[in-house]
Amino acid sequence: MKKNEKHSNPALDEETLSTKPIFDGHIISLQVDTVKLPDGKTATREVVKHPGAVAVLALNQGKMLVVEQYRQPMHRTEVEIPAGKLDPGEDPLAAAGRELQEETGFHSGGLTLLKSFYTSPGFADEIIHLYVTEDAQPGEMALDEDEFLEVSELTLEEAYQYIADGRIADAKTMMAVYAWHLYTLTGQWH
Repeated sequence: MKKNEKHSNPALDEETLSTKPIFDGHIISLQVDTVKLPDGKTATREVVKHPGAVAVLALNQGKMLVVEQYRQPMHRTEVEIPAGKLDPGEDPLAAAGRELQEETGFHSGGLTLLKSFYTSPGFADEIIHLYVTEDAQPGEMALDEDEFLEVSELTLEEAYQYIADGRIADAKTMMAVYAWHLYTLTGQWH
């Protein structure tokens, strides 16, 4: 799936009549669209625009690499797989390798795309490209100057316990754990 790849059902499609920019920030922008509904009436849609992101399920000797960092919107620390936003025009595969190295210090000789998915299609166009590597190799971290995090490794059982305890609470990391579990049962990533 590519961002803005269009699938259509004419009975449900909405036509954008106008777009009003509200906010243009470093990571997101916000706009209000006026749309024509299938019944001919109009409505407004608040839309968060995002450049897209990557995430990496990186396995090192049978353990998943995770980072713990403070997340301001939740006012708490979260345990997540390495991830980050795409730079303008950046190839997702290159971004996945970059984020893995920057956040964990590990690098990989081969990343495979598991799936691309939208995070909250009711109000945002953010798409995350989830990659996997089974050959993560240690190296040096290169954190952004405003990035503070701790790296650790979890077994599958520990990852499930973190989910049960609420320490892992984001969709991309949960999806990665479930994909990993399915892989242990079937030997297939897809």
